[in-house]
Amino acid sequence: VVLAREDVPGDKRLVAYLVPEAGESLDSTELRTFLKQHLPEYMVPSALLVLEALPLNTNGKVDRKALPAPQGTALASIYVAPRTPAEEQLATLFMQVLRVERVGVHDDFFALGGHSLLATQLVSRVRATFRVELPLRALFEAPTVATLAERLQTATPNLHRSGPTQTHADGPRPLSFAQQRLWLLDQLQPGDASYNIPTALQLSGHLDVESLRRAFEALVQRHEALRTTFHEHQDQPIQTVHAPSGWTLPLVDLSARPDALREEEARRMADEEARRPFDLVRGPLLRSTLVRLAEDSHLLLVTMHHIVSDGWSMGVLVREVAAFYAAFSTGQSPSLPPLPVQYADFAAWQRNWLQGEALDAQLDYWKQQLSGAPAALELPTDRPRPPVQSHRGATVEVRIPSEVSHALKALSQREGATPFMTLLAAFQVLLSRYSAQDDIS
Repeated sequence: VVLAREDVPGDKRLVAYLVPEAGESLDSTELRTFLKQHLPEYMVPSALLVLEALPLNTNGKVDRKALPAPQGTALASIYVAPRTPAEEQLATLFMQVLRVERVGVHDDFFALGGHSLLATQLVSRVRATFRVELPLRALFEAPTVATLAERLQTATPNLHRSGPTQTHADGPRPLSFAQQRLWLLDQLQPGDASYNIPTALQLSGHLDVESLRRAFEALVQRHEALRTTFHEHQDQPIQTVHAPSGWTLPLVDLSARPDALREEEARRMADEEARRPFDLVRGPLLRSTLVRLAEDSHLLLVTMHHIVSDGWSMGVLVREVAAFYAAFSTGQSPSLPPLPVQYADFAAWQRNWLQGEALDAQLDYWKQQLSGAPAALELPTDRPRPPVQSHRGATVEVRIPSEVSHALKALSQREGATPFMTLLAAFQVLLSRYSAQDDIS
């Protein structure tokens, strides 16, 4: 039996449960080799658990909820302990990122459940620990502790980069470069909702509205970015973190309306909320509205500006609101650990690092890369390019057949790329073919 499990939020992996024939044993290396010969890489389970028998329910079918989470029982290769200080440090980093109890020098990062997001975390920690420049590709090419330790011996030292400081400065603080880009775009087009991040969450079952309101209040108190506004000071943009205050959760009750009108009004409200612009100076840059569809059915509308959030942050928001709500609705105190670093601390660290020669080197690289870039993409369109860009457009849904999707992911694995990178490369080729341009900006 193979399940897609998510025992740690955001870390979904394939887990296989096996029962050997009587008197037989299973060799993990041989089994993985066999699976890789018959399956694309992404379909090979990251954990293999051997059980004496599969748990069954009263109907004689496999009780999937009773299958254990992979821990120390996962079938693993022969353990070889770290032999050098570098291997010991790397093994520790592997264990921290993968959340496993033991890693041998020949254990494969991806076979242990690693994926591209965890690989990014690991490489970042390796850079900070060993003070070297290590590209992400190095982990794909050397995915074990032993092979990665060898790569570190030839890696370029980096004596200038250090982690974000954990000191919290009072008063105005600089913007990160990502925030400054968004601030500049807002100056050029005030009231534009293009950088809103809207989310609509369907909530089913009994809902304690007050506990949900308190959950958002605790979330905003926990994350300084959610109570930050942006101003100009001496011709430079700054961010100001405001003290925590109460949170209001507006409730719109549509439960008395007929079903068809209720759904139509809920969709209209969600669309209107997504398009409502933010004021970066006045704030707040997070909004939440609760729509009651029925006694046991609600729609939660949450919108943030991209200057204080991103797509990855939405997962953090949902997890933490759920944790706060669970605590408040049962009369308990939330147990989330305090945050040692806030985003404004990272922005200050980034500004302190990226200045002088370090900043010049980054800018010079991109100026060289973009030198001579075409001003526009000359696609053969049926209408002339307008003098002023509009936001009139549409979304077209495309369904990719499963066999094409599987082949695409397998190709990405073989090339050491993510599906996003592979699709982007294909899209660039398509644009090049239609525009007859080799440079695609």
